[in-house]
Formats: sequence, structure tokens, C-alpha cells
Amino acid sequence: MSRSYCLSGLKASVLLLILVLFGLTSCKVQYSFTGASLTPEMKTVSVEFFPNRAPIVNPSLSQDFTEQLKDKFISQTNLQMIGEGGDLHFEGEIRGYDTRPMAITGDERAALNRFTITVFVKFINEVDPTKNFESTFTAYEDYESDQGLDMVEGDLIPLILEKIIEDIFNRAVVNW
Repeated sequence: MSRSYCLSGLKASVLLLILVLFGLTSCKVQYSFTGASLTPEMKTVSVEFFPNRAPIVNPSLSQDFTEQLKDKFISQTNLQMIGEGGDLHFEGEIRGYDTRPMAITGDERAALNRFTITVFVKFINEVDPTKNFESTFTAYEDYESDQGLDMVEGDLIPLILEKIIEDIFNRAVVNW
């Protein structure tokens, strides 16, 4: 009699385990290793060209920024990139590109300069319009004043754009 009681208890445990596993697999929350919280309804993303409207214009900055923002969403999400009208949509412009002295030495000369890039972004989430935003993102890197901007900008632009794009990505899909 005790043996049949163990078998029925085992069957009940297996049945409960199957129900729990079925319940977990039917959830509609989507997780990713990047921290992006995308719903299954989100299938596409579009990024318009970001023109450079800063007082100082780097000729390749608009193209570099736009392509790197696209690459971030292609590599970090399962969204399909389309030309326009995506479930998630980005547009905006580069508004700032400048350098300023930061650390002044005893002889009133700059020891460090700060190179700053500012980008305005309008984000539209067609699936959840409460997540829409218009915001300005700024990042900078400091460099030694004995070097001209033309000597360091090739190394600093990728670092600054990486920071800005990470901030945009986090604001749009990570919800930090």
C-alpha cells in the first residue's frame, strides 16, 4: 500500500513540475543579455540620418554617428533595421562639437582641454508611446593642451560617440 502511495505522489510531483514549466514558457517577457527590455510586438527599428548643425562641422561625424547608432541596435537587439517608420524610431541632429580649456596652470595656460559632442534625439516608440522622449545627450573627453584638436579628434570621437550611443540605447530600451 505504501508503494502505490509513493507512485501517486511521484505522479503528482511530475504533473506539478510540468504545469510550472508550461506556465514559465508561456510568459511574454523578453530578456536579453544587453539589458534591453523589448516586448514581442517590437519588431523593427529605424534611424534617420543625423545632420550636423554644430557651429564647427566635422565632415564625417553625421555619417559615423548615424551608422554607429544603427549598429548598436542591430548588434544588441533582435530588431530588424528598416528605412523609416520602425516600431522604435530615432531622429535628431548633432548640435555641439567644441573644445574648451579646463585645467589652468599657474602661468594661466590650459593644461587640459575638453572636447565635447552634443546630440539632440527624438525617440518614438510606436508600441508604447509613454516611452517617447526628446532629449539632448552630451559626452566629452579631456586631452592635453599641448596637442591640437586635429591631433586627437580621430582617437576621441569614437570614445565620445560610444558614450552617447550607450546613453541613448539605455534610455530607449533598457529603461534605466
